[in-house]
Amino acid sequence: MSSAGLLLILGLYVLILFYIAHWAEKKRHSKWTNNPYIYSLSLAVYCTAWTYYGSIGVAADSGLSYLTIYLGPIIIIPTWMIILKRIIRISRVNKISSIADFISLRYGNSRFLGALVTLICVFGILPYISLQLKSISDTFYIVTKTQYSSNIFSDTTTYVCIALALFASYYGTKYVDASEKRRGIVTAVAMESVLKLVFFLIIGIYVTYFVFDGFDDIYTKAAVLQDFDKKNSIGDLTNGINWFFLCVLSTFAIFLLPRQFHTAIVENNKETHIRTAIWLFPLYLLLFNIFVFPIAWGGNILFQGQGLNSDTYSLLIPQHFNNNFLTVIVFLGGFSAAISMIIVSSIALATMLSNNLLIPYGFIGALENKSQEKNSKRIVNSRKIGIFSLIILAYAIYRIFILDYSLVSIGLVSFVLIAQLAPAFFGALFWKRGSKKGAVTGIILGFLISLYTLLVPYAIGLTKSTSTFMQNGPWGIELLKPFQLFGLDYLEPIPHAFFWSLFVNTISFLAISVSFKGNYRERNYAEMFVDIDKYITNHENAFVWKGTAFVSDIQKVLQRFLGEERTKRALNIFNSKYNIDKNITTADARFIKFAENLLTGHIGTASAKILISSVAKEDKISLPEVLRILEESKENIIINKKLTDTSNELKKISEQLREANEKLVDKDIQKDEFLDTVTHELRTPITAIRAATEILHDDEDDIPKEVRKQFLKSIISEADRLNRLIDKILDLEKFETGKQKIYLSKNDISKTIANTLDSVRQLIINKNITVEFDGTEIKAFYDEERIIQVIHNLLSNAIKFCPKTDGKISISVAEKTEVVEVSIHNNGAGIKAEDFEPIFDKFYQSRGQNVKKPIGSGLGLAICKQIIEHHKGKIWVESSPQKGATFNFTLPNYNTTEKQ
Repeated sequence: MSSAGLLLILGLYVLILFYIAHWAEKKRHSKWTNNPYIYSLSLAVYCTAWTYYGSIGVAADSGLSYLTIYLGPIIIIPTWMIILKRIIRISRVNKISSIADFISLRYGNSRFLGALVTLICVFGILPYISLQLKSISDTFYIVTKTQYSSNIFSDTTTYVCIALALFASYYGTKYVDASEKRRGIVTAVAMESVLKLVFFLIIGIYVTYFVFDGFDDIYTKAAVLQDFDKKNSIGDLTNGINWFFLCVLSTFAIFLLPRQFHTAIVENNKETHIRTAIWLFPLYLLLFNIFVFPIAWGGNILFQGQGLNSDTYSLLIPQHFNNNFLTVIVFLGGFSAAISMIIVSSIALATMLSNNLLIPYGFIGALENKSQEKNSKRIVNSRKIGIFSLIILAYAIYRIFILDYSLVSIGLVSFVLIAQLAPAFFGALFWKRGSKKGAVTGIILGFLISLYTLLVPYAIGLTKSTSTFMQNGPWGIELLKPFQLFGLDYLEPIPHAFFWSLFVNTISFLAISVSFKGNYRERNYAEMFVDIDKYITNHENAFVWKGTAFVSDIQKVLQRFLGEERTKRALNIFNSKYNIDKNITTADARFIKFAENLLTGHIGTASAKILISSVAKEDKISLPEVLRILEESKENIIINKKLTDTSNELKKISEQLREANEKLVDKDIQKDEFLDTVTHELRTPITAIRAATEILHDDEDDIPKEVRKQFLKSIISEADRLNRLIDKILDLEKFETGKQKIYLSKNDISKTIANTLDSVRQLIINKNITVEFDGTEIKAFYDEERIIQVIHNLLSNAIKFCPKTDGKISISVAEKTEVVEVSIHNNGAGIKAEDFEPIFDKFYQSRGQNVKKPIGSGLGLAICKQIIEHHKGKIWVESSPQKGATFNFTLPNYNTTEKQ
């Protein structure tokens, strides 16, 4: 493919990235940009060009040792629920925006330590960024079949580098507060992670199943190649030890690499996203490694003896078969792997340079008397320049130093340098005794050892075997040979440098920390880091500070960085949280910590401390006093927690009492209505009986015989009505007290319904109602007399509420697995949704019936519910406006009861 064509494709690809980042920033609160899958996929920034190309090179040349870079993270990932969650909590409450802030804050908010960590990261990551640029350059020339150019203006990597620098400096510095979430960058990185995986799987499938005939075919053909068995086994104990150290090295890398800290910690929105990451990220790594072996050994088979760069087999194989499309998409996958690492790493490094080096050691004085707008502009511009400069500097290193080294070799050197932060980092999480002096000493000595055993030999050149320094050691002292320090000759260069540097680093950290106690601030932060779960809600309470400071002075400092409106809002939140009178003029320890946190995201932890200290006079505190204050703070937190729990319990009980009271009031209203209804219902037949009896008594001789019979019939009817009402009340009382018994027998539910329909047939005819019922025989166990009572009540209600014209009642019976379900529907006005449950309560009558006289006694459905529940069934109502109401109930069917 031509250079112009490939450049056009790259230009379109970068434009798409710009669009995705822009869209994600606009939709920053959308579920599409803020979800656990985007977070988990952004962690795959771990898989760089080294993974995409370098793993194939290692597999082709050295065998299985490429797996160590993935085994470490996979082994440690299950602990993320504890370790990563703790780091996220510490970072969130302290507004930490980089690993330099994290380590320096733990060891007394040390400006020097923050700067030291920043320099270590720059030394370690710049060559790594250069490595990515090398991969872009090498693969571009392979795809376009052109030669490397020594002229930077004709080197395509130059323009790619400038484009990436512009992209990262624009989207990576949209917020002054470095702890803000960059949804645009994260979403773009997540999309690149998907693309590079898909493209890698495509080339893997192509090589395995189209170039060769599956895994077995590749294995059979590769097995006859030289040293195949030796390369594809762990080997002896010596190799096993090398594997072990490489696994530990990659374990540290997943926590300590600035890009991993940024994506996993700074960009984390919710702790719950970790639950997805602990299975999705290892799955991603597994998928990435499925086809490494087939591509590597497929390349060895195809290009045996040709001396080609094995890192680029994934491009050379499709190109060998003139498959330009696959060649281009593989190149785009590698390009994605490289630029995602470059962008995130440059943003993380620029933040560290700005907050831990430039501001605290440079222009912090210039920020003290500027307006908020000028300060924000200056901070953002310093980061923009930092990002741009870092990428350009990495390009310079690539042009001058990196050209002769493989991807994996440079990547592992970066891992070793970054691993020097491990003792101080993990000590910050788990060991309260760790001190700043110990951390500084350990990091410096570890870096010097790695410099001596790794960086110097790499600078001289590994291929220069004639170097007396390499062969005999300095001044001919063989014990000081850089690759066999103190006679340790069975480790490869990377594990060898890692072992000695970390050994010296860890021993120094432990020894100095135990020998020299840290100051009170270090011990204070040690408590807050190690016991973060205790202080997570009120971490300001755990901050120890004594001195004199005024709220107004600190407020002025905050306004120079946050602006007047945001500062005012933050102070209101603080006063509300701790119930502090806004008129109080002096600041306490809580307010000092609160103010430092507000500034930390803008200028870093060390600079925040410097600025607050400039307007606050702090008194020195002895270590015993710190421990006493911390103990009191712990007790206060425990008391506050108990008070909060008690308050919550009281609120819960109060809410329950309120609900119970509302129910009692409602029941009282229902009772009054019931008594009114029952009184009315009792009075009506009694009045009718009394009136008829008085007429018969007073006019006994004058009343015709037919009329006398009419009055007597009325008396009997009203007496029956009175009897039925009393029976209902007695029935309900028996059911509720458990005195009522039901007598089960096998019956045909359809026949029971038909018999009940006959008893109300005349009422149906009188209202001209249409009844639909298909009486298929269905057996069930129930008390027939009681179920007739239920059906009669439901049918009576259906008749009562059917419209005056075109009334319709539909009855259906459905036999299900365990129950028989009966449904009775009428096409009346329907029932309100809020009445669905209370309609079955005793005393209940629906409000707003729009009739003067209440319909029914309010007992019928309550009795129905008791009867059905005594049959181990359920009864409920379904309704929608203007579509009528359907009453449903279930009974155990005959088959289920027999099985039981």
